[in-house]
Formats: sequence, C-alpha cells, structure tokens
Amino acid sequence: MGDTGFYNYVIDRPAFYELLLKQVPTYKILFNKRVLNVTEKDDKIQIQTADNSIYKGDIVVGADGAYSAVRQRIFETLRKEGKLPKADQENMPFSCTCLVGQTRAMDFEGVFPEFKGEMVPFYNTLGNKKPFTTVIGATAHNTITWMVIHHLDRISSKEAEEQRFRESENSQWGPHAAQAMCNETRDFPLPIGTKNMTMGDLYDLTPKEQISKVMLEEKVFKTWYSGRTVLLGDACHKLNPSGAQGAVTAMHDAIALANLIYALPPSPSTSDILSAFSEYQTERLPYALAAYKNSRNMAKFMKPGFAGSFALFMMKYMPKWIWKRTMKDMIRNRPVCGYMREVEGSEGRKGSVRPEVVASTEKARGVYRRRQAGASLV
Repeated sequence: MGDTGFYNYVIDRPAFYELLLKQVPTYKILFNKRVLNVTEKDDKIQIQTADNSIYKGDIVVGADGAYSAVRQRIFETLRKEGKLPKADQENMPFSCTCLVGQTRAMDFEGVFPEFKGEMVPFYNTLGNKKPFTTVIGATAHNTITWMVIHHLDRISSKEAEEQRFRESENSQWGPHAAQAMCNETRDFPLPIGTKNMTMGDLYDLTPKEQISKVMLEEKVFKTWYSGRTVLLGDACHKLNPSGAQGAVTAMHDAIALANLIYALPPSPSTSDILSAFSEYQTERLPYALAAYKNSRNMAKFMKPGFAGSFALFMMKYMPKWIWKRTMKDMIRNRPVCGYMREVEGSEGRKGSVRPEVVASTEKARGVYRRRQAGASLV
C-alpha cells in the first residue's frame, strides 16, 4: 500500500464487471449492439448498429477491444482518403497463443494450502523442452486463475490464421480449439497442490464457459482519433499481458480523455474536439509505448529456453532496491480525475511515490475550480 496509497487486489473478471455496472445507471447501457457504420454530418456523429438502430451524438469513444469495430470504420475512411499511416495498415502480430481460465470457487484447505491467507504466491513455470509456460494465481474469491501460453515458432496474425483456416478447414479458435489445447496440456505438472496434480485437475475444476483460447497480439497504433471519433485501451494499443499493464493503461486513457472532454466548452466545435483528442494522444502515447516496451520485456521471463531461464534467475535474485526503483518508475503515472472533489488534505496525492503531474488533470482541475467558485458566488 505504501507506494500508491492503495491496496492491490486480484478479483475475477465477472466480479469486476458487476462492480463497474453498479456505477452506471442501467438505462445508459445497451447490450448486443454491434457497430456497422460511423458517419459525421452537420457537427454531429451518427452510429448505425446491426439491429438497424441509429444513435446520434457529439463524440464516439471506441473502447471496444483489439479488433475494434470503431477503429475499423475510422481506418476504412482514412484509407480511402490516402491518410492512413502504413504502419496502421499492417496486421496485429502475435507470437503466442494462450489458453486461459478460472476455476469455480472452492475451499483451499487441504487441497491448495499455498493459497490460504491474505498474501499468496504467484507461479510461473517454464516448459522443459516444450514451448509452453503455465501461469497460476488465486483471487480474493477463492478461485484459481490460470494460463497456458504456447510460444509459436513464427510470428503470425489473426488474418494469417484465418487464411490458413480457409485453406485447411482446421479452425485454430473457438471451443473445439480450446478443448484440443486442454487435451494437449493436461499432463503438465502443477507446482501447487497436496498431491501430484496436473493442469488437467485445474481444467476439471473450471466451468467450460470459463475456458478460452486467445491470441496475445502486440501493437501500438499511430492513429488514435479522426474527426469526432477517438479510441482508447486495446483499440489503440494492444499489450502483451505478461506486463499486467493492459487494463491499467486503458483506465489511465479513460481518465485523461474524460478530463479533456470535461474541459471542453459547453457547445464544442469540431475544432475544439480535435484539439482535445490531439492533447489526449500527445499525453498518453509515451506512456502506452513505455507499457508496450515493459510488457515485451516481461514476456521474456515467460519464454522457455536459456533466455527465459536467465531472465527468471535475474528477476528472482535481483536486489530489492533495483526492483523497487523499477516499480516506482512504472507507477509514477497515475492520472487523477480533475473534475472531481479532491480528497481533503491529500491534494490527490496518496502513497510514498508521488504521481506525475499531467496536463489533462491540471486542465480539468482548473475548470472544476472555476465552476465551483462560480457556483459559490451564485
């Protein structure tokens, strides 16, 4: 808690979703809406969804993942206009696939004693002459999260895999592919448990709908916005999960973007919005690139062979002061919501590592204070 002023928790994704949903009125969330088209007209933006619904507004924020439909619409338009950078026209590469799952809640007593208590270990196991790595941890809800990473012998892409599927009629994705990978890796030994347990034991404790096979793409796009449409999170920078920075980087994007949207004038012109989006990308891009680099370096610890073993050895025996300095450098970027009331006496600064002052927070805070002062005078 000392460095940031907050405790760290590991919780399961459904619980996190439920927590987020509780913060937003239900009428503001629409499910099963697939974006087909995004168009701008008369200083407004319009979205058409697969069910033929039409929605109009001032801004569209594409926070819809690595294969963002909103990004695809932006890129299609820019490509036709000859304005899309060459790097953004290239496929997202990946050199690993991953089988991921989460067991049902259980009593760890007598079965997984390692996970009893408030502070529990986290296990990375490199394959012995096999291109696999297993990652195992526990959540606060008494479930075990696990990953089996398959290190490919080539760099691929979603488009390349789909082409191979069309040519061979052998799908690499979906429930059948996940089950095939489960079968292939069932006998991998576990570093936990009270008996000679294998990954198969964890698979048997995991509901089928909680198991999936995914690609671990890695890319930072050059284009984050166009007109009144802007991207955040995986939609504009997809990171290797080894660095555990994907979600937090997306959240920081959201804070910075919200700060700048809050600071817009009451009836913003397209020029005002473009300026805000430009400020957003200028502020967040260096942090996204740093997270991308850190995640790629952390991924080296996961790779079997000499390089991975050496990296793990160095990590295990690294002097504590070096590790703490590295972590402090990573957590200095903690943007704050400048449009909210500051915590009394803290000035928004908790923990022993002071967060960096960022322009978006200061801009929103200035607007917030002026509005509060105006409200007080009234």
